[in-house]
Amino acid sequence: MERIKELAELIERNVTMDGTHETSIPGLRFVRTSQISEPVYSVYEPSLCVVAQGTKLVMLGEESYQYDSASYLTASVHLPITGQVVRASREKPYLCVNLQLDMNQIFEVLQSSSQVISSDSTGRGLAISLLNESLLEAVLRLIKLLETPEDIPVLAASIKHEIIYRILQNEENDSLKHFALIGSQSQRIAKVIGVLNREFAQTLKVDYLAKEARMSPSSFYHHFKEITGMSPIQYQKHLRLQEARRLLLTESLEAAEAAFQVGYESPSHFNREYRRKFGQPPKKDIKRLREIL
Repeated sequence: MERIKELAELIERNVTMDGTHETSIPGLRFVRTSQISEPVYSVYEPSLCVVAQGTKLVMLGEESYQYDSASYLTASVHLPITGQVVRASREKPYLCVNLQLDMNQIFEVLQSSSQVISSDSTGRGLAISLLNESLLEAVLRLIKLLETPEDIPVLAASIKHEIIYRILQNEENDSLKHFALIGSQSQRIAKVIGVLNREFAQTLKVDYLAKEARMSPSSFYHHFKEITGMSPIQYQKHLRLQEARRLLLTESLEAAEAAFQVGYESPSHFNREYRRKFGQPPKKDIKRLREIL
């Protein structure tokens, strides 16, 4: 508890306003929220999330993951999720550390360790694990480098390697290891996920995606769903709708124009799927979001 309290104090020392705050350490950011939030739709990148105060709920497909200061979340691949801070207040805001994870660094750590893993296994790309003292200590030391900026170029990389090593030791599933292995099934699925994230507005057939992954269509579909919790078509739909919502909110487009930009051919089809995902038709939903903001 003392270490968690120290982590919360370090975050509050560096951020005083709500929001997501980048730091001078590459890949390290802080998140602060002083109230229970609306569901936020976004794409998680490979990362580590450690909560110092408050609780967050994450939805991936039909599955829910909740974590707080006793646990941490790791994302092994880009995943479209719904996140919501469910415990926070002005007196005790939600405070979180987010650290991007580099697959090359993970591979380097694996090469240096004696851990044996199978390249044929796959697992969910999102995991909740219990936070232990060793990992927490390493995270604290990384954050404390912000107090001595001259040390960051020399020490940050080695502490990040230690953090990765602690995660790989403690991971309740081996998903991070599988994604770092060159030629593994998980890495091949990750390549296809990259294609989907870049080309989500295009018509992409499962046969084409399976070919990109060097798998049969049935094997590709099975492993993709095992990693992401959804089918390739559902994954693409999540990306399209999230991008359409962003366009409507930030660029003031008409719903039909946003629909065409993200790959929908029928505005009515887009409106139905938008309402199913966000609970309201586009115009009403965007008006509500602007009032909140």
